[in-house]
Amino acid sequence: MNDLKKIELHLHLEGAAPPAFIRGLASEKGVDLEPIFDARGNYAYRDFNDFLRVYEAATSVITTPEDYARLLREVLQNCAEQGAIYAELFVSPEFCGGGDLSAWRDFLAAMTETARQMSAQGIDSRAIVTPIRHFGPERARKSAICAAETGSADGTGWVTALGMGGAEAVGKPQDFAWSFDCAREAGLGLTCHAGEWGGPQSIRDALSLGVSRIGHGVRAVEDDGLVRDLAESGVVLEVCPGSNIALGIYPDWRAHPIARLADAGVKVTVSTDDPPFFHTTLNHEYERLADAFGWGEPEFAELNRTAADAAFCDTATRERLRAAFA
Repeated sequence: MNDLKKIELHLHLEGAAPPAFIRGLASEKGVDLEPIFDARGNYAYRDFNDFLRVYEAATSVITTPEDYARLLREVLQNCAEQGAIYAELFVSPEFCGGGDLSAWRDFLAAMTETARQMSAQGIDSRAIVTPIRHFGPERARKSAICAAETGSADGTGWVTALGMGGAEAVGKPQDFAWSFDCAREAGLGLTCHAGEWGGPQSIRDALSLGVSRIGHGVRAVEDDGLVRDLAESGVVLEVCPGSNIALGIYPDWRAHPIARLADAGVKVTVSTDDPPFFHTTLNHEYERLADAFGWGEPEFAELNRTAADAAFCDTATRERLRAAFA
């Protein structure tokens, strides 16, 4: 699978931080984070809420623009080793300066330079500015302003979209309408996590924000009418099967609905979400999908053509990505 070129549209930058990277950074800063690791050095959490706690604890030591530049380099190198030629990363100004626009510009400058260097090495990327749902709508506005002020409407810059993450159980997507309107007026792409822990209605709520993509969205399979709507509208699902299985949403790969959604005409892509937390890689996702559903190069090429078309990037980059899967 490593020989197959791949596109990843749903990857959290901090969530992709290898445990060894976080442990090393914590050691440099004299911070004791040992309680968030198990005996083997992996992240240790009990359930989704505890996962969020561990995630935020790990993120707490990534504090400077230089830290984020180092992290981005590490993550993109790992993506490239998995055959990825393009990745979109969720990045939150909340963690990069507390939502302050001036501070965010400093963090962004460091990451953009790293992204430029890595693009020259064959792995292109874009950033999706990410309000954190469980931090509330008012804090989300600060992230949206950061996106609008530093984003690239034509897709040539590094920040090209807004996409809300965090705990789906907190509030409703409509509570964050101002933030999505702000990003839309700036010409940015829009995506939103939904249909992972929330049922089909959570997806309908997210669609009301005018998004072109849904993060996860797999529980649409529980509503035939919603499946038809997604297929007809062409809204793309950023599916992360290994994440869903690791968190217990589905018991195993054969039970995962990605194949049923694809067979119903819904546009789906494959990503890893927070790979070290879920003990997965992009190659592992492809291998398990091949085992579970008999998918091979034709199916994976179609997934990646869908991802190229849905990517929040400029026309020239999109054409180059599509050519890789012709």
